[in-house]
This record gives sequence, structure tokens and C-alpha cells, in this order.
Amino acid sequence: MGPFNKEIKIGSRLVGQGLPTYIIAEIGGNFDGSIDKAKRLIDAAKESGADCAKFQTFTAPTIVSEGGFSRMQLKGVHGSWGRTVSEVFKDVEFPMEWHQEIADYCKQVGIDFSTSPYFKEAVDLCVKLDVPFIKIGSGDITWLEMLDYIARTGKPLMLATGDATLSEIDEAVRTIEATGNRNLILMQCITNYPSKIESANVNVLKTYQSAFDVLTGYSDHAPGPVVALASVVLGGCVIEKHFTLNKKDKGPDHPHSMEPQDFRQMVDYVREVERAMGSTRKEVVAEEGETVYVQRRCLYAKRNLPKGHIMSEEDIDVLRPALGIPPKYKSVIIGKTCKENIEKGQPLFWENF
Repeated sequence: MGPFNKEIKIGSRLVGQGLPTYIIAEIGGNFDGSIDKAKRLIDAAKESGADCAKFQTFTAPTIVSEGGFSRMQLKGVHGSWGRTVSEVFKDVEFPMEWHQEIADYCKQVGIDFSTSPYFKEAVDLCVKLDVPFIKIGSGDITWLEMLDYIARTGKPLMLATGDATLSEIDEAVRTIEATGNRNLILMQCITNYPSKIESANVNVLKTYQSAFDVLTGYSDHAPGPVVALASVVLGGCVIEKHFTLNKKDKGPDHPHSMEPQDFRQMVDYVREVERAMGSTRKEVVAEEGETVYVQRRCLYAKRNLPKGHIMSEEDIDVLRPALGIPPKYKSVIIGKTCKENIEKGQPLFWENF
């Protein structure tokens, strides 16, 4: 099998290390059952600098078993809803018949549309709609049959790795690799809503890059922009953040989502970080053209030095600006004879000796 691609075409964009970060506004269920609100979210995502407005495609019966959940004493976010898991998931279904209209609306707005498919017919719909990539949620990382089915679409894939061990991730990556699909971005993720900053383990991106030789990103549920920014610094080329118009809206994802003004600020910070990262080549940049002289020192005459004078250490000061002989040549100058008169306070030049 060949290596995974280091540049991937997503929509009209090339994504990869050193290229602009691809930023996804994860709308998920935050449209609250309203296609009009979904469109308002798309508008806001575009205005906030997102490259993609992403949804999730499932039906409650294809993703959860109420019989299974009834056996659990849920202590996390799923147990805080005060309703059954099935009821909550039913409320946030993104209807299949809306997809074409929403995809067309995204095209009209000028933002990519995609969705995470959670059953095979939803995968087929992604292909029909020609989404620019398919995001696979963390919860399906061990459903290898589904990974194989999605990978065989040939679409670029983003695989979230929340809740997963390295061996499970390896198995998932090898399953995708075996299909011949070379367009994979491995997304670090902590599956809690919200997740803690101290659990983010952004350094895992380096592990993914070395272990799988693959592009990386971060599907982030932590508060604020810090995790996203750190991942960009470590070479992550995709950021995904939950997106809402108002964190106080009723629904399971609103509280841990970013509002437009905060999302815009995160995007602006990401673009600033990209500019700051610059080149791996260390050189004196244009704006240092003056300070390279102003801040550095050179050798100066500590007293008036007549022609024929033999230089000693007591004759030399080391001062700013660096107009003459660099300090490292002080020992070379000692013992040399002055060819001309040198006034106190003047920089020393090679032609003086």
C-alpha cells in the first residue's frame, strides 16, 4: 500500500501542512428542527470565517437502542437531558429530504456543505450530493464495516479518534488504507461535551503524524480557541468546532458550541498563527535591516590612537551600533599597528590597520 496523501483537495481548496487551515463549523443538531434556522446558521458560519458548514445525518433508530440505554445509569452529558436518549436524538435528526436544499443553499452562500453519515443510505446520499469530504464520528471508529463502506466512496475522509486507543485507531486506519483511499485526515478528539483543556492532549497530533504518516486535525469540544490554535502550531490542517447562534438555545449541543463572534475570533487567531509560523529557514528579515546594526556591538577606539600606535586591550571598547569590526576579532586587532590617526569614539575598521 502507498502512503497517505500529504495534500488533499477539499472542495476548491488544497489542504495540508503549510497550507491554510480548513475550518469546519459543526452545526450538528443546532438547527433545532428548522430548515430556516439551518440556513441562518450557514449564513453565520460563512460570516464567521468557516470554510464548511457541517451537519450530521442519522435517524434515531439507526444510531441508538433505547433498550440498551435503559440498562445504563448515565452520569455524563447524556444523563443530563432529563429525557430518553432516543427522544433527544429524534429531535435533532437532519431530514434526508432537506439535504439537497441545504447543499444548494451552501453553494449559493459560498461555503462548503458536508455531513457525517451514520448509516449506509446516508453515505450514499453524500456521494449523490458530491460532498467535498466525509467526516466519520468517533463513535463509529470500531465499526470497521462502515469505515470500509465510506472509504470505498473515494471521498476524502476525516476520522475523529475520541474515546479510542492507539491500537483501535491503527485498526481503523488500516481498514481505510486497504480500500486504496489515500485521502485521510486523522482528527484528535476528546469525546466529552464540553471537554477539559487539560485532557486535550494536542501533542497526540505528533504521534499520529509519526505513527501513520498522515495529515492531522482536531475535532475540538473544549472551551475557547486555545486547543484549535495549539493544533495549528503542531501541524494540524483541519479544525472542527460546534457552532450555534446562541449557547442558551434549547438542545443538547448548544451549551458546548461556539457563538459567531467567538468563532470569528478563533478563525482570526488561526489565520494570525499561520502568518506567525512562517518559514523554517532562519534569516535576517526585512524589518530587522536596521536593528541588526543598532542592537549589535563592534570594536571602538577607547582613546585617541595616533598613526603607528600598537593596539592593546586598553585601547578598545565594545559598543553599539555594529558599524565596524565584530567583537569576536578583538584578539586579532590587539598587537596590530595603526595605519592612520583614529579618534576616540570611532568604530574600528580593517582598513585602519
